[in-house]
Amino acid sequence: MPTERIVFPGHAGHDLAARLDLPAGPILATALFAHCFTCSKDIPAARRIAARLASMGIAVLRFDFTGLGHSEGEFGNTSFTSNVEDLIAAARYLAGRGLAPDLLIGHSLGGAAVLRARAGIASTRAVVTLGAPFDPSHVAHHFDHALSTIAQHGQAEVSIGGRPFVIGQRFIDDIRQTELGQALADLRAALLVMHAPRDMTVSIDNATEIFQAAHHPKSFVTLDDADHLISDPSDAEYAAGVIATWAARYVDMKPPAPPPGAPEGVLRVTEADPEGFLQDVQNGPFHHLYADEPEAYGGTNRGLSPYGFVTAGLGACTSMTLRMYARRKGWPLEGISVEVSHDKVHAQDAIPSGPAKIDRFTRIIRLDGDLDPAQRGKLLEIADKCPVHRTLEHSSHVETELVPRSDSPEMALDPVAAPRSD
Repeated sequence: MPTERIVFPGHAGHDLAARLDLPAGPILATALFAHCFTCSKDIPAARRIAARLASMGIAVLRFDFTGLGHSEGEFGNTSFTSNVEDLIAAARYLAGRGLAPDLLIGHSLGGAAVLRARAGIASTRAVVTLGAPFDPSHVAHHFDHALSTIAQHGQAEVSIGGRPFVIGQRFIDDIRQTELGQALADLRAALLVMHAPRDMTVSIDNATEIFQAAHHPKSFVTLDDADHLISDPSDAEYAAGVIATWAARYVDMKPPAPPPGAPEGVLRVTEADPEGFLQDVQNGPFHHLYADEPEAYGGTNRGLSPYGFVTAGLGACTSMTLRMYARRKGWPLEGISVEVSHDKVHAQDAIPSGPAKIDRFTRIIRLDGDLDPAQRGKLLEIADKCPVHRTLEHSSHVETELVPRSDSPEMALDPVAAPRSD
């Protein structure tokens, strides 16, 4: 997925470092992602969720708040309110590019921040929180031991996650005075609350309070055994899949008109796991599938194999063709079931010098209803006229083009592995 490295001015004019993860095809919607307290835009959960959403047609901007990561400014001079203002500045930047955010996503304290920022981002149609606290002052537990020092000297250096941060009294006062109840009551956007029951950093009681304070439409989805940082890739992938599916109900994700000669549009397949075979299969905003290989062939068996998709196409097309014909004739066809098996071992297909093989699809059709023998015989004949059947029986021509490598390293290299210049 292409990623742009960009900077934009934050709330105080400092340059904030950001990454804009873009779909390989048309942009169907835009999301703005807020990271957790003292984290960065490059935390694994943010990277994985952004990549998965981009594969589904949603552009995602993730950035470092003032004083964190590669952004300018002093973290010790920031507050929860300044984080909210940074989010509004990010939305303003996106709007200037014609990508005003439809979706706000916040992780941990970033979740609380997007709830507050919603009022200042008019384009928002939906908001998602991941492990968010209902009371932002919750984060003070990270440095309880330093509160007296901060009160006495105005600030103190504390260690959070093994890294030093300067926390100022302004930050403490701000989170203590912040209350999200009214922001939730006035949200005027669909809300998805995601939280893990075993989250040891922010208890799931916070999710309950957020959910209860908001008006409908609202949804609650558990992250099961995920930790607070959503560090397991499978948990991040699950969260991204749920977010994309849920958001499609509230965000206008109309695809552009299909190109000439392709009435069903372009189906796009994107590698999801470079170390395995998992693929994202996206056809417009509403149809997302996984393709994979069985574990015996080095895959994770999380989706149909490539031949499985071909077989499914034959079975589905057969059933649809029979239904169309019976409906036109007014025949009493009550139900259709098609079983299809494919006879070639696909692992041997890639061996050019191997013995010649032919694909054999065995199709078993079950027709329910008070049909006479002549009608059944005719429907069997019609099954062979299914468009996919005819495509498989006749030779096809596949034209392939290779997209030239971009001169821009940000577009050509993996966003994680690319050398940093921000």
